[in-house]
Amino acid sequence: MNQDTPTSDLQDIRTSILLYSFLQNSSDCCFILELCTLKPQLLPSDDFDDDELQTDGNRFTVPQSNVLVSQTDEETLRVIGAQLAEIGDKLAAEIDPSVVQNLAQQFMMGHTSQEGLTRHMSQAVQSLLRTRSLEMEQERATLIVAMVLAKKVANIVPSLLHQVFSTTVNYINHSLHDYVNNLAPEVNENEIIRM
Repeated sequence: MNQDTPTSDLQDIRTSILLYSFLQNSSDCCFILELCTLKPQLLPSDDFDDDELQTDGNRFTVPQSNVLVSQTDEETLRVIGAQLAEIGDKLAAEIDPSVVQNLAQQFMMGHTSQEGLTRHMSQAVQSLLRTRSLEMEQERATLIVAMVLAKKVANIVPSLLHQVFSTTVNYINHSLHDYVNNLAPEVNENEIIRM
């Protein structure tokens, strides 16, 4: 999603796990099928070893060198994503539908660049933060509002979930890099397995 370095790969995976868990645990999602098909593309650290015997007699496994986040750290991020989803579900009803609709239209236009979509996402988040007084730290409010917007836009256009997801990950990595890193301090760059 970002640059091809182990550190940016790790950040993308952290954020992807967090956002995926948020969406998976959110209520009122109209894009569950799309979310399931997105999972293998976004979360390469998932355990794909289903011990299934293949037609050639071998068992299917993913080489461990592809794993960038340990199982424990991945689980920590999933739990945090689920907790944020609970907060997001409470906040979702208070989100101005016109802001969501305007952002969805930007995604539906089809000719807007990734940077342009990220800018529109940022403007929508900032607009909602200005109109709502949330009783939590600014970074947490920004993260939750961005993820709720992603959910609401994907509910309008489920076929664009991949693009909405990617844009949201880019926005979070750009705006909240340090905050996401500090959510799960056990996940650190010393645990990167070089590819």
